[in-house]
Formats: sequence, structure tokens, C-alpha cells
Amino acid sequence: MMKFLFYMIFMIPLCFMNNMFWMVQMLLLLLMFMFMNLSMNFMNYNNLSYIYSCDMISFGLILLSIWICSLMIMSSENLFKLKYYINFFLLNIMFLMILLFLTFSVMNLFLFYLFFEGSLIPTLLLIIGWGYQPERLQAGMYLIFYTLFASLPLLMGIFYLYGEMNTMMIYFLKFFNLNFMFLYFCMVMAFLVKMPMYFVHLWLPKAHVEAPVSGSMILAGIMLKLGGYGLLRVLIFLQEVNLKFNYIWLIISLVGGFYISLKCFCQVDIKSLIAYSSVSHMSIVISGIMIMNYWGYFGSYIMMIGHGLCSSGMFCLANINYERLNSRSLHINKGMMNFMPSMSLWWFLLMSSNMSAPPSLNLLGEISLMNSLISWSSLSMLMLMLMSFFSSGYSLYLYSYTQHGKYYQGLYSFYSGVSREYLLLMLHWLPLNMMILKVEYLMIN
Repeated sequence: MMKFLFYMIFMIPLCFMNNMFWMVQMLLLLLMFMFMNLSMNFMNYNNLSYIYSCDMISFGLILLSIWICSLMIMSSENLFKLKYYINFFLLNIMFLMILLFLTFSVMNLFLFYLFFEGSLIPTLLLIIGWGYQPERLQAGMYLIFYTLFASLPLLMGIFYLYGEMNTMMIYFLKFFNLNFMFLYFCMVMAFLVKMPMYFVHLWLPKAHVEAPVSGSMILAGIMLKLGGYGLLRVLIFLQEVNLKFNYIWLIISLVGGFYISLKCFCQVDIKSLIAYSSVSHMSIVISGIMIMNYWGYFGSYIMMIGHGLCSSGMFCLANINYERLNSRSLHINKGMMNFMPSMSLWWFLLMSSNMSAPPSLNLLGEISLMNSLISWSSLSMLMLMLMSFFSSGYSLYLYSYTQHGKYYQGLYSFYSGVSREYLLLMLHWLPLNMMILKVEYLMIN
């Protein structure tokens, strides 16, 4: 694992050289293919050391992080054209990539907390430094206060664990089983805010609306997955107490997810609608993790990978429209099929993946999660039916509203999609739909 870390550290000087924008992206893609060739033992931890290790969950999320970070550079060509602090932008992405790599690969619970919270800083700089509106400062405050408010109890919980067990190694903690209610709520709340769970989700739409396209991609693609990854790790040694209190999170998530699905129909901002749809999807993921059976764990993991690719691609589509019309309003983004018929195909493909149409990973994840939830309680079937129906509804609503109808009258000049944009969307859609052919490699044993 250390060789990949040094690879990324030695890439940092390239960020300060002129005309290295595309070189950094190509080197990140090369890193991803090198990491894919890592000899994986899918049954257990691999490359195990005192600091780093990699199991199946870490492996998939590190791959997703590298992939999304390379596509963030591809989507931000406007910054390259305008020479808008491009060196600092690349440096910020590299620091973010290193922090995410360390978050998913460290074995020490305290170091995990350090990198988990540290990844917030480059994201905040992306929103404040390269956002579009003056309200981005307020969005940054929302992001910081919501996440830090819940992270202090997590730190206290980690210190308590060390005091009780004299170890903070995640690998050894799984052999313990703690039954302490206060510790459980301290450890779990920070991850639920990060996912985000309903009631503590307001920072996400705010941050998405003000963030640049790269900020939205990393927020939707990776940052929400940090919470899920933390829950998958922490609940292993909190099983006994989790089985007593999991119904609280399940009720909040299922009812909140249904309410958020309805709220999507009220949105007039494209990015806001996509952000709320992320909250709806993540609520099912929380439910699957909290049940603590195999179908729930597997479905949550698959859903996190699928949602990361799908949601990131949808934000790219929203940005492509924004670059032409300078507006994210659904009232202005109408009749795009008249101007960009080829782009309309990509809208359809990504929207169909968002509503869990085959052969996307979202479908497999949703089927697994439905299995686990219905096996836990048949009453959850009602909410699942409603959420599944309305998630298809708002995806169709967004597609039909943007592609059909009478186009904006004030539009006098326009240019169609360029090859970079089509390649960017294809690199989101292909892994999302082709990975289902080799899904046995994603199975968590």
C-alpha cells in the first residue's frame, strides 16, 4: 500500500508545472489500473501491516476514489481554459486523493478518524474557492458545523475504546463485542451525519448547489461513502447494542427517504434535485447496514459503488447544461433535445440507472437491500414500494422536464456537446453497467 501512497505524493510537484493538467489525470488513471492489479485475497485482509491493509470494502472504495478524482479533472476543463488558479486546483485534488486513500486503508481507528475529518478540508476549499455564488461561504459553514458537531463524540468514543481495550486496530476490535449504549451513539452519529441520514441532511443540498462540478462529484461520489464505510467497520464490534437500537435508524431512514422522494418533485434547481435523490438512496443504504445481515451488507456496498458513479455522472450532466445556459433552473433548462439530441441519450441512460433499471449496479444493490429489509420486517415493504416508485418518478420528471418542452426564448447562441463531455459521461456509465457482469468479484465474504 505504501508504494501507491508514494506514487501520489510524488505527483504533487506536477501540479505546479505548466500544462500538466491532462498529465495529472492520465497518471491518476494509471494508478487506478496499477491498483486493480493488486493481488487481492478476497476472503480477508490483504497487505496487512500495523498501519495499512486492504480488504474487499477498502479495495472497491479506493478504486472508486481514484476513478472519480481523475474524472473531476476531466470535467473541470473550463478552469484550465480560464487559468483560474489551476495549479492550486490540481494540488487540492491530489491532497484529497491522498486523504481518501489513507482513510480507506488505515487500520488504526484514531488515524481513520484523523483522515476521515481531514478530507473535509480540501472539499471545503473546493466549494469556497471554485464555487459560483456568494452563498458558497454559508454552504461551507453548513458543511463544517454539521459534520464537526457529530465528530467530537466519535473522538471521545475512540479514546474510551483505547482505555478499555488497549488497542485501536480495527482488525483486533472485531473480536470484541461491546454492550454500552452511550458509546454506540457516540460512534454511530458522526457516520450517519456524513451519509447523511434524514434530519441531519440539510448540509448536503446546500453544499451541492454552491459547489463547482468537481466539488459535487466528490461529495456525491466519495464523501457520502465515508459514512457508510465507517458504519461497516464500527458496527462489527457494536453488534449486540446495535440489534437493540437499529429500529430507530430504520424508521427514520425509511420514512425520511419516502418524504425526501416526494420533496424531489418540488425542486426547481437541477443540482438540488440530484442532491435530494442522493439522500433518498443513502437512506436505504443506512437501513441495509443497520440490519446486519449478509444481504444488507452486500447490498449497501454495491449501492454505494453504483450510486457514486451514477450520481457523479448526473452532476456532470447538470454542469454541461449550466455551461451553456448559465442557469440550473428547470424552467430555463427545457427542450434540450432540440439542441443536443446526442446528450439526450446520456441523460436517458444515467436517469435509467438512477431509477435502478437493469443492468446497472443500482438494481443489484436495491434487490439485495429489499431482500434484507423484508426479511427483517414485512412492514418495511410498504415504504420500500413507495420509495422505489417515487425514485423512478422523480428521475422521469427530471429527464422529461429538461429534454422536452419549449426551449428558453432568450437563447441566441449555442454549441453542442464536445468529445470530452461524451467521454466523461461514458466513463461514468460503462463501469456502472458493466461491473454487473463480474459481480462475484464484489462479493464481501
